[in-house]
Amino acid sequence: LRDRFVSQTNLELVTSGGDLIFEGAITNYFSRPLAIQGNEQAALNRLTITVQVKYSNRKSPDDDFDNAFTRYADFSANQNLASVELDLIDQICDQLVNDIFNKSVVNW
Repeated sequence: LRDRFVSQTNLELVTSGGDLIFEGAITNYFSRPLAIQGNEQAALNRLTITVQVKYSNRKSPDDDFDNAFTRYADFSANQNLASVELDLIDQICDQLVNDIFNKSVVNW
């Protein structure tokens, strides 16, 4: 998210006293079977990540929000989660960053 703001806006990253403040935490991280085949075996699994983000805009407090953002990526049941987990996390994080960035700059 930091990289996105620095590269796509004219804002600068500061250690304190900024106009925009993001706080967040991962609140959910799980994998579950998604598509069950005729033999009751999963054909696909889904990794889901939810983050809770509190955004404060000191210049425009009406734009503040405190929302949960959830994204997921599917993977074949033939694959071990440990072998694809890092790639899935990268995909999911990219989607989460897009969602958070878009929600925070929608009124610009």
